[in-house]
Amino acid sequence: MTDVVTQPDAIRVENISKSFGVVTALVDISIHLAKGEVLGLVGDNGAGKSTLIKILTGFMRPDAGTIFVNGEEVVIRSVDHARSLGIDTVYQDLALVPSLSVAHNMFLKREITHGIGPIRWLDNREMRKRARKYIEDIGIGTLRSVNSEVAMLSGGQRQAIAIARSVHSGATILLLDEPLAAMGAREGRLILDLIRELKERGDVSMIVIAHNYVQVFEVADRVNLIRNGTITFDRPTSETSVEELTEIVAAEYRARG
Repeated sequence: MTDVVTQPDAIRVENISKSFGVVTALVDISIHLAKGEVLGLVGDNGAGKSTLIKILTGFMRPDAGTIFVNGEEVVIRSVDHARSLGIDTVYQDLALVPSLSVAHNMFLKREITHGIGPIRWLDNREMRKRARKYIEDIGIGTLRSVNSEVAMLSGGQRQAIAIARSVHSGATILLLDEPLAAMGAREGRLILDLIRELKERGDVSMIVIAHNYVQVFEVADRVNLIRNGTITFDRPTSETSVEELTEIVAAEYRARG
């Protein structure tokens, strides 16, 4: 009989804590994200979601706890270090420059140049060519031209461009911070379809932070609920429901009130 070799998680967090003076943001948090998995992370504002994401993305250090990436213990020193490990975050504000084209935003801070020695020029043709390929690969069929200014795009298209940029810059662990916030049904559908597309490819693991439980259950393999800096619920979406999660949250509110 052949032994089954268990793959290490894409990322695993054990007993992470973080305080800001007298305010405790995270209390002994442990989460894990399997390779190719989509984890939905839900919770109220101030529950600790943003603090956890900032720790995973290298923006801040935890007070205690351990982080493993692909089975190796790491101390994430900075955002650049996190990216070198394959971890990237797409925030609500997207970090796109509205006045620049889609192609230039795709290569922001990593522009392709050509020339001789110290004299370099932007290789706009190559950046447009690669940007088109990236967009085709990721399935953003509604975007007409990589020459379009980002300011002219819809919210869903901008979010898709930011996700495409992260994936094609080498991210294998993608943290999506409220990717569906303030979007209508049509725009939200574009992003949900994009998350499904990446999920089917299997080479990107994702944590999706959201308030809308219905949208989380559409794409997530598993859901975690964070309340007051602690994970209070962890279950595969196939073994629970929007109704059960809603009732758990309501019961906690009633118990506190």
